[in-house]
Amino acid sequence: MKQHIYAALNSSQQMLTTFLANDSNIQNIADAAELLIATLANGNRIYSCGNGGSMSDAMHFAEELSGRYRKNRKGLSATAISDPGHITCVANDYGYEFIFSRYLEAHAKPGDCLVAISTSGQSKNVLKATEYAQNNGMKILSLTGRAESPLGQLVDIDLCAGASDFADRVQEIHIKIIHILLELVERKFFPENYSCSDII
Repeated sequence: MKQHIYAALNSSQQMLTTFLANDSNIQNIADAAELLIATLANGNRIYSCGNGGSMSDAMHFAEELSGRYRKNRKGLSATAISDPGHITCVANDYGYEFIFSRYLEAHAKPGDCLVAISTSGQSKNVLKATEYAQNNGMKILSLTGRAESPLGQLVDIDLCAGASDFADRVQEIHIKIIHILLELVERKFFPENYSCSDII
């Protein structure tokens, strides 16, 4: 059993090492943080969406902004598209691929930002949401797992974890990116919550 544990941890470590070795990944995270900061500074809202584990990541991202990340501070305007009433209604009446775009149609405004999460970069409902956002004046970030995916081609900034045979390795990079973005947003709006000695 231990060999499987070591293998899993080594695989995860290698994925992160490869990601870190590409400076464009670091620059993309910095650019994404600036986009999120500008969205909130302008009084707009951040929306996030994804399927399965990616929906869990979308919810985690939004609740850390609207609720609390590291220390107490004012809530920030963020919503994950995850309401089961909305999802089942739209899936039943229009089709599953419209569950996210329909929500944006009802709630989003120009200047808002969509964080679209798909390890494959091919989820039809995430692509529909991205197309809606693109056509209605929203900014778009994506978290994907493969370079030049269909989703990555539609967005302002694609945060690509790098190819893997398994979605869990991609999701491990995604959650690291999400936590870094949260910290960078907090550092901008609530610098008093971070001491000069704090590092990422």
